[in-house]
Amino acid sequence: MKSFTQLHIGTSLLTLLRGDITLQDTEAIVNAANSTLMGGGGVDGAIHHAGGPEILEECRAIRAQRGNLPTGEAVITTAGRLNAKYIIHTVGPIWVGGIHGEDTLLANAYRNSLTLALQNHLTTISFPSISTGAYGFPVDRASRIAFTTVKQFVQANPSIREVRFVVFDEHAERTYAALFNETNAPLQAKDT
Repeated sequence: MKSFTQLHIGTSLLTLLRGDITLQDTEAIVNAANSTLMGGGGVDGAIHHAGGPEILEECRAIRAQRGNLPTGEAVITTAGRLNAKYIIHTVGPIWVGGIHGEDTLLANAYRNSLTLALQNHLTTISFPSISTGAYGFPVDRASRIAFTTVKQFVQANPSIREVRFVVFDEHAERTYAALFNETNAPLQAKDT
């Protein structure tokens, strides 16, 4: 981890960091899953690989019970070998020009993940930049939707103590950092 930025929203702390989401020690890590829940590439593949086969077994059981997970919805499993206790799997939208409800579906993925955390009495959660990899959602647009959705949710639900945005590359880090700076002067920015 090179640096992180933090911002207080009410009683909640929003944290931005560039790093590996599988190494986060929040109670939950969000997996940018595909609708089959069977693992894949990017964040999904990294989480399944690092967490071990227990995660896939739980996903198979969920899929056997309810079928494919619709875009914007979320389910929860244990986290296998990861530092987190739980994985919240959500399906982000595939970008097809922004005229097929992608913004709403992406906001739903964040909101439903946070709702599931709340329902399971979890207070800390880490998100990747959902849909901005292979699904092609523009980072600038996706980050604003993610940040606004999370900000509104924690304002209404102060029992969520920390939400981390864990980004993979410099462009996403700069984009999210601009949103933090727009909202308020950051609480702190540190190099580690």
